[in-house]
Parts: sequence; C-alpha cells; structure tokens
Amino acid sequence: MLAEGAQGTYLDVIHGTQKYVTSSSTIAGSACANLGIGPTRVTNVIGIVKAYITRVGEGPLPTELGGKIGDQIRENGGEYGTTTGRPRRCGWLDLPMLRKAINLNGYTQLVLTKLDVLTKLSPVKICTVYKLNGKTLKYPPLQTHELANVSPEYTELEGWNQDITNIKQYSELPGAARDYIQYIENVAKIPITSISLGAGREQTITKDKI
Repeated sequence: MLAEGAQGTYLDVIHGTQKYVTSSSTIAGSACANLGIGPTRVTNVIGIVKAYITRVGEGPLPTELGGKIGDQIRENGGEYGTTTGRPRRCGWLDLPMLRKAINLNGYTQLVLTKLDVLTKLSPVKICTVYKLNGKTLKYPPLQTHELANVSPEYTELEGWNQDITNIKQYSELPGAARDYIQYIENVAKIPITSISLGAGREQTITKDKI
C-alpha cells in the first residue's frame, strides 16, 4: 500500500510554524491514524523536498531571496499558486528546516525535485545552520517569532550551466549538480534516491533503488 500526503511539514497544525498553519496534521504519522494502520507496519517513508524552499503567504522564511535571483527561481520553477496564481516566496535550501522535517516524519529517504530550476545560478547556496542570540542552531527554534529572527549561515557550492532537463542517468548530471546532491545527503544524513529534472514523469531519474 502506498499513502500520499499533501501540504508541507510546516503547515502541520501542531508542529508547523504557528500561527501560519493549516487545520489538520500534515506529517507522515497522520497517515497511520487516518488510515488505521499501525506505525510498525510502515516500512518506508519518502520525503519530497524541492532543491530550494518556498512558502505561500505569511510566516518566517529565513533563507528568502528577493531581487533577481528570487525572481529567477520563481519564474523557472513556476512558483505560483495553482488556483490563485499567487506568487510563492522562494529561498535557498534550508537544512535546519529539513533536519526537523526528517525527524518529525521519520523519513528513510528523499526525492529531490526541481533541481533543473537552479541551472545557471552560481554559486548555489545551502543554509546549514542558524545564528540566534550568539548561539548556533542546527534545528529551527520552537517559537515562530524566534525563527523569524534567525540569521542563516550558508555554504556556497559551484553552480552548473548545462541543461539537465533531458538527462536520463544520474551519472550524466554535471559534476556540480552531483556535488549539490551529495552535500545534502552528507549533511542531512539521509539518502536521496530520486531526482526530478522537470515537470514530466519521464524527467525523474533514480539514483538508488527505492
């Protein structure tokens, strides 16, 4: 049996960024409760994460990008609300947020989507930790007002210019794109098993066996 959830971890009514949440639970554990399946019966939890981060509407987004780079990611990624057309806010990938999502959901692997959107950006940045009141944080603070005041610390990686939308094998990706994927795996300590390079089903490549 395959259960598919909707909406992101940080919209969860309990664990999300209060008060900017939805009315229900969006984390993986809610699938067990709603479907009547014991948690020990779940053998695989696959997290879906974009190669960058987005948010619709208000709420903290520590790595938010304004200006030309933010506009480029939004346009290339088609980051507009499906029904409202509302522009999504875009930012660099945020590993503190990802680490917490991994813990909350018990992800066993990740699928990295929209890697093609970062093509022709150099350098590409990944937020690795936050700074808040002189302290280094590997995870988001629990209070939303504190999350709104963190300063992200970045690692910069080399970008790539090659069109990757028609690539069929992981080994064919530019070295810089593979380095980006490997960096996320190493720091987040979780395997990335598939990568999407476009909107089409045929544009998803498998790195490792799911």
